[in-house]
Amino acid sequence: MTASKTQRHPNSSLCPELDSQFYLQKNSFLESEPETLSERKSHLRTLKEILIENHTEIFSAISRDFGNRSIHESLLAEYITVIGNLNSTIRNLKRWMKPERRHVELTMYAGAKNWVIPQPLGVVGVIVPWNFPVNQIFTQLASIFAAGNRAMVKMSEKSTHLSALLISIVERYFPREKLSIHAESGRTGTDFAQLPFDHLIFTGSSDTGRKVMASASANLTPVTLELGGKCPAIIATDYPLKKAVERILFAKQFNGGQICTSVDYVFVHHSKLQEFIALSRSWVEKSIPDINSTDYTSIIDQAAFTRIEETVEDAKDKGARILPLTAQSPNALSRKYPLTLILDTTEDMIIRRKETFGPLLMVLPYDTPQEVVGYINRRDRPLAIYPFSNDKQLTQRYIGQIMSGGVTVNDALYHVGQHDLPFGGVGASGMGHYHGREGFLNFSKLRPIMEQASITAGGLLSPPYSTGPADKILRFLSQFLAR
Repeated sequence: MTASKTQRHPNSSLCPELDSQFYLQKNSFLESEPETLSERKSHLRTLKEILIENHTEIFSAISRDFGNRSIHESLLAEYITVIGNLNSTIRNLKRWMKPERRHVELTMYAGAKNWVIPQPLGVVGVIVPWNFPVNQIFTQLASIFAAGNRAMVKMSEKSTHLSALLISIVERYFPREKLSIHAESGRTGTDFAQLPFDHLIFTGSSDTGRKVMASASANLTPVTLELGGKCPAIIATDYPLKKAVERILFAKQFNGGQICTSVDYVFVHHSKLQEFIALSRSWVEKSIPDINSTDYTSIIDQAAFTRIEETVEDAKDKGARILPLTAQSPNALSRKYPLTLILDTTEDMIIRRKETFGPLLMVLPYDTPQEVVGYINRRDRPLAIYPFSNDKQLTQRYIGQIMSGGVTVNDALYHVGQHDLPFGGVGASGMGHYHGREGFLNFSKLRPIMEQASITAGGLLSPPYSTGPADKILRFLSQFLAR
């Protein structure tokens, strides 16, 4: 038995192509039986095939969009991590899909059964950023397809080469009833968020996230928002400083610092500040001897490059110390900007207020852990924090007193690549999760079901209450439960 087709969207001002594609998927979902475990696994394997068979062309398109993206960073972030996520999802999906038995309340329902079943929502909208576009598309689709949904993906206007490539590739692997990719045309993003999706996931800036959420609210569309924020690292005095510098600067230079979970600023104890600077320069001299090599990723476009320059100039003009970690100057032609430390900052500087999203690292000296806790907690909750300490009690203090989307202890970024950990923000850094079981649940309806027993004591509760047995039974249960 098939469901009737859904009504057309009443907003005729929306892009006809998007509107038509949405209802193609929506009607297909309503007219089809829920996907089986085998069908869902098949879709997940097809996602793997797309990457495995086309990764060379995909990496090349990403690099053209950036101007230059290190192929090794693409291999790690857009291939190895994604394939691992898909493999983990396939391996665990059978267990995730199983109905979950629940306790039946009150003795009068003896013989009844309760359980919860995860069911697909329908059509999910996906708005992806430019910084890790393949990672974002495929890891989010892993959760969406595992839950049995259809998906429409809206690409960033900065991913022009990749958008064109994926549109041509994906249609060879999936029917449009299951998956479609859409390039930004100037109005696509605005119209996309207004479609009556069954769920909408957005990754990007907090300002744009607010607009997406406002658009989705008109249809009461639930949203998952993966936003940014200023993620701090905290180096305790007991932790080997050289090791902390190596790990923090690796994370900071990765993708040219253009990562929502990158280390935005670092707390260094006053007594370790000069050593931190010296070790940072030594690491860059060894690891990034030439910012113009293909190993070092470009800033995405001229506007972003200019924004980084203006952030540095603003800090310099207001009294900050600017310490480039290499003798090489920024290259505006290739949009390569060297790793740069910024010290002696004040609250009126841009770098204190806004996410840098580039190779700038603000350094804040501190004396006590409570200074660190107070500084971070007076600001928006970050997407991640990175405490470096071998003191378990101190680490737990930071984790317990500072709320963030996620945590990596004694390193940075790596919690994002753990397939069995949920990824998501909190407060201004986002809401909702994907990755792992939590991602599967995020795009499912957890449907509660009760099956009543053939014989129950429910009839004893029927009116007349005062003269029948209901009075004594309810009073007894009230006293029993209150003990």
